[in-house]
Amino acid sequence: MALSHFLCRVFQPPPFTRPHHSLFCSRIAHWSSAACWDLLFCAASSYSVNMTIDPEPKTAGMERPDERNRAPDIKPAPDVNLAPTGSDAEPAGPPAPETGENHPDALVARYPDQPEDQDAGFDEPRSDDDASSTASISSSIFEYRKLHGRTYHSNQGNSEYWGTNDEPMNEALDIIHHVLTLLLGGELCKAPISDDIQEVLDVGTGTGLWAIDFADQYPSAAVIGTDLSPIQPNWVPPNVSFQIDDCTRSWTFPENTFDFIHIRWLFGSIVDWDELFREAYRALKPGGWIESHEASTQFRSDDGTMHEQSAMAKFGAFFADGGKKLGRSMTILEDGVQRAGIEAAGFVNVHEQDYKSPLGAWPADPAMREMGMYQQLATTKDLTGTLLYMGNLMGWQPEEIQVYAARLRNEFNNRNIHGYYLQKIVWAQKPV
Repeated sequence: MALSHFLCRVFQPPPFTRPHHSLFCSRIAHWSSAACWDLLFCAASSYSVNMTIDPEPKTAGMERPDERNRAPDIKPAPDVNLAPTGSDAEPAGPPAPETGENHPDALVARYPDQPEDQDAGFDEPRSDDDASSTASISSSIFEYRKLHGRTYHSNQGNSEYWGTNDEPMNEALDIIHHVLTLLLGGELCKAPISDDIQEVLDVGTGTGLWAIDFADQYPSAAVIGTDLSPIQPNWVPPNVSFQIDDCTRSWTFPENTFDFIHIRWLFGSIVDWDELFREAYRALKPGGWIESHEASTQFRSDDGTMHEQSAMAKFGAFFADGGKKLGRSMTILEDGVQRAGIEAAGFVNVHEQDYKSPLGAWPADPAMREMGMYQQLATTKDLTGTLLYMGNLMGWQPEEIQVYAARLRNEFNNRNIHGYYLQKIVWAQKPV
């Protein structure tokens, strides 16, 4: 017990990044302790793999995430092995989505047997269309699609989404919210909004933590969070409300309603991004701001520590292929979707910021290390749930998904692999 309290105290987030809402605060000690044990496991597994230390690391120094427009390189901690994980490893850029190499037969052939992640049983997805975009919470909302014992958003209109909406994934989303808050140095957005902002919309709110934290920080704001499932908490600030809504259909909000529209992490869920930004433009007041925050699913490494044939290097191609079959792009950053769509909608004063988000405790910078630890915790928390829908869509068998998930977990926990992924925030203003 004493050790647990010590670990929680050591790994508490700094005061300026600690979320306001009690729901998140009640979980932070548990996550911190788990992250610490993951770090200890990572360190042990790293040293058991290779004790060679590169005496002359060739990575550039770095600044804090929010200090310049282009994402800087991340410097590894001095006790981290910089040798590539493969004998002839080359620095791994984003591999092209080649169906043959990413087919489960090829992956399983390369990877040894791994322990199973979860039980293997699939149910066919079901479809329950709803005639309304903004719907009250009714029995149809809770008629979730089921796959492999996991639940997914009910099908309403165009609302087919690859992620689960059950507790394991929701907890991972809560941790991701903390990661993204750390990424912005404790802030909730980049747009230059006023302190007395009034009407705010959070599109794809997920578990609602961003909307809740924003409402706490801006008590003058009336914040609406929309999503496909009622997975948000009931105990929220009085200036927050949640609605069941499919943002891929025509919005029901009147024209010129909002002062700020926040859109975050909708990769793989939008059929027509240009139409999404047009709807946001219509719903914003003149002079209002939009902010789009998206992430790449492609893991990268700048120092050759991620082998080109590794499970991590294939992660982006896995989702790129799945997104094509789903009809919803997963390559938002790679295709420059955000800025192009926002400008085409008519927005002005367009700004963008790129970020590198580390995975694991390998960075030397304390802030980046903390962010990487929480990212590792979130990523490994529900790997099977992350891979399940896309894998099934591409014809993978349950055991093949489990093998790939186990291989990914092993690499995520290897501190000698200096992996990261890219994020981009674009914010712009509707003309006055």
